[in-house]
Amino acid sequence: MDRGIPPGPPERFAAAGRIPLAVVVVDGDGLVSHWSSGARRLFGPTRDEAVGQPAADLMPVAGALARQERSVAHGGYDDRDGQDELGPELHTLGSYATAGCAKLSEPGRGRLDVLWWAYPLVGPGPGRHLVLAADAAQFRSADGEATGDPGGGALRITPAFALHTEFPDADRLARRLPDILPNMGPAAAGRIVSQVLELGYPVLEFSRHERVPVTPDWGVPKRAQDHPGYTTPDAQDTPRRRAAPRPELDLEYAEVRERLEFLNEVSGRIGSSLDLSRTIREVTSAAVPRFTDFAGTHLRAAVLAGEGFPDGPPDVTTIWHRVWVEHNDEPGRWDDTVPVGEAIAFPEHTPFFQCMVTGEPVLIPRISEEQGNRISGEFEKRDLRPLINHRSMLLVPLKARDVVLGFMVLMRRPEREPFDAMDRTTGAELAARAGLVLDNARMYTYQENVAETLQDSMLPQVAPRMAGCDIATRYLPGTRLGRIGGDWFDAVKLPGSRTALVVGDVMGHGLNSAAMMGQLRTAVQTMATMEMPPAQLLRNLDDLAQRLGEQYLATCLYAVYDPIRSEVQIANAGHIPPVLVRAEDGSSEVLDVPTGAPIGVGGVAFETATVRIRPGDRLVLCTDGLVEVRGEDIGDGLAALCASAAHPAASMNDACDTIIRALNTRGGRKDDVALLMARLNGIPTDDVAEYELALDPREVRRARRLVRDRLLGWDLPGTVVDTAELMVSELVTNAVNHARSRRVGLRLVRTDALLCEVLDDEPAPATLLSAGRSDEFGRGLRVVSALAREWGSSSSAHGKTVWFEQALPHTTRTRAKGR
Repeated sequence: MDRGIPPGPPERFAAAGRIPLAVVVVDGDGLVSHWSSGARRLFGPTRDEAVGQPAADLMPVAGALARQERSVAHGGYDDRDGQDELGPELHTLGSYATAGCAKLSEPGRGRLDVLWWAYPLVGPGPGRHLVLAADAAQFRSADGEATGDPGGGALRITPAFALHTEFPDADRLARRLPDILPNMGPAAAGRIVSQVLELGYPVLEFSRHERVPVTPDWGVPKRAQDHPGYTTPDAQDTPRRRAAPRPELDLEYAEVRERLEFLNEVSGRIGSSLDLSRTIREVTSAAVPRFTDFAGTHLRAAVLAGEGFPDGPPDVTTIWHRVWVEHNDEPGRWDDTVPVGEAIAFPEHTPFFQCMVTGEPVLIPRISEEQGNRISGEFEKRDLRPLINHRSMLLVPLKARDVVLGFMVLMRRPEREPFDAMDRTTGAELAARAGLVLDNARMYTYQENVAETLQDSMLPQVAPRMAGCDIATRYLPGTRLGRIGGDWFDAVKLPGSRTALVVGDVMGHGLNSAAMMGQLRTAVQTMATMEMPPAQLLRNLDDLAQRLGEQYLATCLYAVYDPIRSEVQIANAGHIPPVLVRAEDGSSEVLDVPTGAPIGVGGVAFETATVRIRPGDRLVLCTDGLVEVRGEDIGDGLAALCASAAHPAASMNDACDTIIRALNTRGGRKDDVALLMARLNGIPTDDVAEYELALDPREVRRARRLVRDRLLGWDLPGTVVDTAELMVSELVTNAVNHARSRRVGLRLVRTDALLCEVLDDEPAPATLLSAGRSDEFGRGLRVVSALAREWGSSSSAHGKTVWFEQALPHTTRTRAKGR
């Protein structure tokens, strides 16, 4: 190959050197790791279709790269003579820079003549070869001959290599080369560019006597008419062949096309998610390095927090958050001065303030030292001059519905072409598309926050320890869009040291299901305190659902644990059965309890099953989202639940996490999940004392004596004994005065706290009264309310129970546990 350089620059073919390139990076396994938009235009497949696929299948020219006979040393492109067809055999990529021509035939596209350059790469990263390719058809005339030879003969075009320093604009060629690398970080891009320059710059040889450097970027001159021999393309030419009749390209058309393709490519990348953080990163990263060398995105605090639409235009008090920065400078250069995550209010006399207030792009083609000093002087405790001086700056607002949500700061290095009017238009269009996507993400985040707040407010804060049992819960939102659902759990304190355990699942998703869940949960809590048997409670809940509307359907499992009797009563309305893990041997089983119809069906009887419990047994209740996977039998999910529930764990929380991890690995979960686990410890008979009192005022004194003797026998401190004696006196007095004909019951239970219950046959609930200075009655419950940690009253058809809890010192609780 003739390496001689003719005297003077080859101006005649300068325009021909500006050609759209396909850029592909191939890894060591021969798979595509990077695929440019030019590769999509030339070879067909999109980036998503190409990345990870064998390069030889998508780009048959790769099969010739290792064969010397395919290199330029053995011939170039000659439209008259033709060239070898690529055979079906595929070869591995070579270990040295090669170039050549290929003639391909594809259905529907006809013959495709390709010029290509291939560079071997060394160093870290997946890239092992860089391949540049171009369509040679743009150099053919209408009759199929290559044009441009001054002698009138056909022109022979050959891809080759040369030192970039051989050309007058060598520095500019080197600076623009990184722009073509598709979606690649600055470190990898810099490594590849240095190797390309070392191995040889891609050039076009015209009939082996004139050499033109390829300019593989979109920074072409604004006016194609400035080039010699410019001719307007024929209006009837197709987009692929518009520039084909002349060796000069329609540069203005090419520039606009490249910018539109850039915007379309960016739009596809930034519109793939409704996640606000991911959208911001995609918007910022999409511009570097192809459009700019630095990009920083700032958002208003209200937008970033997922709050409602910002009120009013921004001003000097508006707080902006720098949410992401992308650049191709050396690592860490921007970190100290413009750190990601910083909250800042921009000074008034700065271009940043001008952009965010006017909502219009601000262009500074080149920041002079005077301008840089003035801008930097507006900021306290930071020097921006080394970062912005002599750079080109473009500020574009991110708007939605004419309200500025944020703005982007774009800057180019001093050695790069500055931003111009067309860049301003391109940046504004990029920001407009990004603003729309950003607003969609903002609204989605806001709605998600509202939904999750509503969901969280409806889920109870279950105490981790109740009388005779320890409780742990988990709730996982669904993976569907919106995520809010109707699953719930609850634990309700009942008279007699009992605890009601509830898990339910409203059919459907969304706000309607969440609202229905809130209604049903409230109804269950109310009816539970009325001491209804489980089957009767579900029956009443079913009637309520039918009155609320036909669309009210839900499943529910209701269980009442009695730690004194060591039994659980369970009723089921179409729900997943519970799992019981035995403490004695660690075995687990799905409890066989009668399953009624879901809540809201109506006319179906419910049954109550009684299960005997030993101290330490664990009861696991969950919703179907935990065990159901599309395409699998629910029995498999229940078996997995049994196995994971039986796994030893250091704590109740660890046990719940083990279950969640084990069943989530099965994949395919989309529904929300509610999980409740209760360790049923029971209450020893020695920690329970029960007495009957007659309807006689003198029984109040006896009640005080019984309480004192029992509490002292439990080694409780004197202060606790005195306080309990006083409160019991008040409750027994009220019971004796208001009971009808039956006796009054008194029960003392020692657990982590002291529980006292007074029972009588008057169903009217106990209420606090307002007592005047001269009133003789109405102060008893006020005394209890002031002294007790917690107190309450529950009623049933047979009477009522008034109870209070009193905190115990830590040492006393420890002795009680030991017993």
